This record gives sequence, C-alpha cells and structure tokens, in this order.
Amino acid sequence: MTDEELRLVVESNSRAIQAMIEQRVTDRLEHEERIRFLEETQRQVTQIQRGLANLVSSLDEDRPTVLRKLTTIENKIDRILENQ
Repeated sequence: MTDEELRLVVESNSRAIQAMIEQRVTDRLEHEERIRFLEETQRQVTQIQRGLANLVSSLDEDRPTVLRKLTTIENKIDRILENQ
C-alpha cells in the first residue's frame, strides 16, 4: 500500500469515526429529550390520578347529603300523592 493510499484510508476512517461520534451525540440528545418527555408525562399522569382520587373522595363525602335530599324529595312526593 502506498503512502497516498494509506493517507486516503486514514482520512476515510477519520471521517467515518467523526460521523459515528456525531451520530452518537445526536442519539444521546434525542434519548435525553425522550426521557424528559416521559418524566413530564409521568408527572401529568400522577396529577391526574391525584385529581381522580380527590374527586372520588369528594363524591363519597357528598353521597350521604345527596341521598338525604333525595329521600326528602321522595317523602314530599309521597305526601302529595297521599293527599290527592
């Protein structure tokens, strides 16, 4: 192999290595971006879960009040129907 051929091979390998390094950096940045997106999504899901838990808890607390009001309405309707 001549010096010129060797130089060309070295340059070619150098360009290939540089391209691989640049691709690796790009891949790492994309990976970090995906990780940040997943972490944010996880935070949002956690907030939604907390909101749903609070909603269910609130509904459970309000249920007796709603049932009392419905019972009162039912009793009034029964009295009206009895009087007619």
